Amino acid sequence: VQLVESGVGLVQAGGSLRLSCVVSGRTFNFHSMCWYRPAPGKRRELVAGVSIDSGYANYADSVKGRFTISRDNGKNTMYLQMNSLKPEDTAVYYCIAQESFKNYWGQGIQVTVSS
Repeated sequence: VQLVESGVGLVQAGGSLRLSCVVSGRTFNFHSMCWYRPAPGKRRELVAGVSIDSGYANYADSVKGRFTISRDNGKNTMYLQMNSLKPEDTAVYYCIAQESFKNYWGQGIQVTVSS
């Protein structure tokens, strides 16, 4: 299983970015996918997650109303649309695919929001 993130990583505050995560390999056991980033005082925080089957999404309070997570099962791709970006959104964003007993991680992609 491989996860590869992509997207333009530099934007001014108030701008928008879209991250993509393409999953290859054995994908049929995944029940959800999500985006994580490091957070002050924590090892990492869940930015957003989405159910593979239902499409139900959940978000960190810090990004609600600004970020939208989605998935295209036919393309094995997950997206994170980030709007109204703030300097505090600057971080390495990791794509994760979740099975019942194992998680698979992408290599991470740097997002930098300049003030």
